[in-house]
Amino acid sequence: MKHPVSVVIAGAGNRGAGYAEFAVQYPGRMKVVGVAEPREHHREKLASRCGVPRENVFSDWREMAARERFADAVIIATQDAMHEEPAVQFAQKKYDILLEKPMAPTEEACRNIVQAVKQNGVLFGVCHVLRYTQSTRTLKRMITEGKIGGVVSLSRVEPVGYWHQAHSFVRGNWRNEAESSFMLLAKSCHDLDWIRHVMDWPCHRVASFGSLKHFRREEQPKAAADRCLECGVEANCPYSAKKIYMGFYSKGHRGWPLDVLVDKVDEAHLLEALRTGPYGCCVYACDNDVVDNQAVIMEFEGGRTATFVMTAFTKAEDRRTQIYGTHGEILSNGPILKWHDFQTDKTTEIDTNASEMNVMGGHGGGDHGIMDCFIRAVAEQDPSHVLSGPDETLESHLMVFAAERARLNGSVETVHV
Repeated sequence: MKHPVSVVIAGAGNRGAGYAEFAVQYPGRMKVVGVAEPREHHREKLASRCGVPRENVFSDWREMAARERFADAVIIATQDAMHEEPAVQFAQKKYDILLEKPMAPTEEACRNIVQAVKQNGVLFGVCHVLRYTQSTRTLKRMITEGKIGGVVSLSRVEPVGYWHQAHSFVRGNWRNEAESSFMLLAKSCHDLDWIRHVMDWPCHRVASFGSLKHFRREEQPKAAADRCLECGVEANCPYSAKKIYMGFYSKGHRGWPLDVLVDKVDEAHLLEALRTGPYGCCVYACDNDVVDNQAVIMEFEGGRTATFVMTAFTKAEDRRTQIYGTHGEILSNGPILKWHDFQTDKTTEIDTNASEMNVMGGHGGGDHGIMDCFIRAVAEQDPSHVLSGPDETLESHLMVFAAERARLNGSVETVHV
C-alpha cells in the first residue's frame, strides 16, 4: 500500500484526537478521512485539524458505519460502554480496527468483539499502549535473552496520583461503574495486560482486595461545602478543584486536563465550570463508586506469581515494577531500567530514552508506538506488527474480570480463556 492509510475516527475526545495526531505528524503514512463525534466543538476541531471532507463529518458513528466502507481502518475511541456495537458493525463493514481500551465492560461483549473481527477477517488491535513503549520493548528483549534467567515473580505499582484520581475517577467520566466500568478495567487493564505480556505465561488464578476508602460522604470535613468555590476549608484541601485546575492554568497549561472542563480554556470559563459543572464538586459529595485502592495477586503457569497495586494516594508519577528472575532482577521506573546480575553482582542502569518516541501523545511513547505499529500493519496487511491483538487482549481482559469477581466475592477465581 503506497498511498497513506485512510482512517476514520469514531469518538473525537482526548484519546481519539490524540491518535489522529499521527496523521498530522506523518501525512505520508496516514490520512483521516472521516470523524464521528456528538459534541460539536470536539468534532469540528478534529475535522479542521485533519482536513476531513465536510461530507464525512458525522455527529453519530452509526451514520458513518451506515455508509459504504470509505476508509482502510477505523479508530474507535468512544466511551467504554460504547465499544461493542461500533466494533461489531465496523468489522462487518470490513474495516481494520484499532479499539481504545478497555475492549468492553463485560466479558460477553469482549468475546462478541473478538468473534466479529475473526469472522470478518479484519486486522484488530486494542490500545494497550504500554506494550509499545521503548522501555517495555527493551525490558521484554532482556527477559527473552535470559538476562535475569527465568522469571519467577513480578510486582507492579500504579501510582494514579491524588489529583488524577479526583479528576477522572471521582469527578470525571470514569467515576461511576454504571456509566463506564469498574476501576480495574477502566484504569488498570493496561497493567494486567502488561504483566501478562512480560510474564509470557498464562495466568491461572487471581485474588483481589480493594475498596472506596476515602472519596465518600463520610470522609467529608464537617465545615466543607459541596462545591469547592463555596467551601470554607477549600484552601486546606489537597483535592480542591480550585487548587488543581487553576493551579494548572497558572502554570501555563492549556490542554489536558483543563480542556476536559471547557472548550475555551481561559480563566473566566474555567471558573464558571468550577462554579456550575461536575469538576467543581467536592470530592466527598460526588456520585462516584469506583475503588480508590486495589491489590491483585496472580498465579501464572509453572508456579510463577505477580502482584499489582493501584492506589490513588500518590503524586502522579511513572509506574514502578520489580521483576525477579533466577539469575537477576530488573527494576523498571518509567524509561529507566536497573538490571542487577547475580553472576557478576553488578547493577547496570539503562535509560531507554522514550522521549524521542513521545511526539504525539503520552504513555512514555506508547501512543506513538501503537499508531506506528497499527498503521504499518494495515499498510502491509501484516498482523504481526500488532502486539495487542484479539487473543492476547481477550486473555488479559479475562484476568481483569476474574480479579474483580475475586474482590467482590472474597474468592480466588480461575481465569477461563
